[in-house]
Amino acid sequence: MSTGRARWRRVPPWAVDTGLVMLAALDAWINLLGEGTPVMWACAAAGCAGLLLRRRFPLPVFLLTLPMTLFMDVALAPIAALYTLAASTRNRPLLAGCALLNATAATLLWPLSDAFDGDRTWTLVQFVYTLATAFAPVLFGQLVQARHDAARRLVEVKEAREHERALYAQTVLARERAQLAREMHDVVSHQVSLIAVQAGALQMAAKDPDAREAARTIRTLSANTLDELRHMVTLLRASGGKATELTPQPTLADLQQLIANSGIETTLTGELPPGISTTAQRTVYRTVQEALTNVRKHAPGARADVCLWHDADHFGVTVTNTAPTRPTVALPSARHGLIGLKERAELLDGTLTAEPTPEGGYKIELRAPARSD
Repeated sequence: MSTGRARWRRVPPWAVDTGLVMLAALDAWINLLGEGTPVMWACAAAGCAGLLLRRRFPLPVFLLTLPMTLFMDVALAPIAALYTLAASTRNRPLLAGCALLNATAATLLWPLSDAFDGDRTWTLVQFVYTLATAFAPVLFGQLVQARHDAARRLVEVKEAREHERALYAQTVLARERAQLAREMHDVVSHQVSLIAVQAGALQMAAKDPDAREAARTIRTLSANTLDELRHMVTLLRASGGKATELTPQPTLADLQQLIANSGIETTLTGELPPGISTTAQRTVYRTVQEALTNVRKHAPGARADVCLWHDADHFGVTVTNTAPTRPTVALPSARHGLIGLKERAELLDGTLTAEPTPEGGYKIELRAPARSD
């Protein structure tokens, strides 16, 4: 916005209207000086004073200023009133009628008995001229109104865009929170639960009281850490959604190390098709990781079998464990592991199933279409 326009907008409306009344009064005084009758002066005074109310009552004020055009060649007050009416209404037939009325009143002579004497051709020319003059404030008022409408729409569009940006930022934040929650559960829970299980086994096997006490402390701290992790994952998942993965992430090359560090008797068989995407490799890795974590937490002493497989249309991994051989160690659980795995499977347009086996064990299977490679 230019400096001049900014300064003009700071001028109060009452000051503008007062100045307009003074200009209209000066215009009337110049036109009627020495020729005005009391009736003319009264009409001019009413028309000029009426401009103070032109913003609230544009049509009545225009009609109030109309008599001034009968005895003045160019009257400022009717033009200002007609502009205000055009800037405040969308009724174009009304504006056209008011312009015609203004041109007709300006063409007539005062007194009215002399209006139809003389050259009719000149009267028609004068009517056309005054009609063009009357349409000028109408067009200008409509232009100003259109400009205000455009400015208002631009503000609405800007607000809508800001709202859209805010929603998009919230969506991105929610997805990042969900991704962070999934990674925390898959990585931290896996490691901490392994520590807790090993500490519990050490506590039962150790003969030295100090060693048993240290193992008990480690197991307690691990359990508390898992409990805090559960609360944090729940908080992060409060407004989460699907998301793309973060890098760097484990791949199938890390699967052997995962099984070796799991502390579970595990066999790995089968293979996946060559050239499988990194996203698919991460999903398979996290599926095996979560399955082994669940075995440690809910089936102590069980053996696990990890089978990688593929055919012409699908690929996947099946993790099956036997029934537990020792009492279950009570550990806190975030209860979001399978949910996270299902979300990962959906990223591959696949499915994840988890169900108990007839032998008392449990089976988790990831199945994804080959085209997701």
